[in-house]
Amino acid sequence: MKKIALFLLPFISFCGMSQTKNFIDQAHIETSAKVDTLVSPDRIYLNITISEKDTKGKISLEELENNMNNKLKSLGIATDKQLILKDLSSNFQKYFLKQQDIQKSKNYTLLVYSALMAGKVMVGLEQINISNISLEKTEYANMESLLLTLKSRAIKKAKMQALAMTKPLNQSLGNALYISDNSNFMSPYNNRMLGIQMKASKNSLENDSLTPIDIEFEKIPVETEVRVVFKLD
Repeated sequence: MKKIALFLLPFISFCGMSQTKNFIDQAHIETSAKVDTLVSPDRIYLNITISEKDTKGKISLEELENNMNNKLKSLGIATDKQLILKDLSSNFQKYFLKQQDIQKSKNYTLLVYSALMAGKVMVGLEQINISNISLEKTEYANMESLLLTLKSRAIKKAKMQALAMTKPLNQSLGNALYISDNSNFMSPYNNRMLGIQMKASKNSLENDSLTPIDIEFEKIPVETEVRVVFKLD
């Protein structure tokens, strides 16, 4: 049995090399195509921190949290689904060492589905003394479906290019021998500080009253590139 195994190993390696060589030796044409687009984010994640320190201890954390919850609900936000507690802390150690007042804080992630709602949240929370808000990230909910559509368009584009190049040679295009794809997308705000454009109305500046602000989020660039090798018949 050992002798048979030793005999078969080089034979299998030879077959594999032969198949690779046959693939390379075939008459073929290689082309690549790129397709890209921009999409507006429809999932906006806000980071909200509430702290007794911000009110100099005048408002308890529990009251701040309750006020925040009521304000968000008044804006039509389902806090049981869209608001997530990420972290909580206190300066108990500092209190133990320096006998200072204990001040607590909590950190949340809030999911909203439009730039307009993000603006309403920022204004609404500012009205109740919560202003520590930053942007965690933005996403496009149907990204997977969009990528499949772009890949299909890129493949069609690659084939059209191959046909255009082979037509003057009076050669026909065969089946695809090899296909590779490279997709890329990145939210312009992922892991960055708040970078939105805010425009306050004249009335809000003159009357010193807070109104919903006009917010524009940068669109997410999405790109797909494919490389295709076609057989030439």
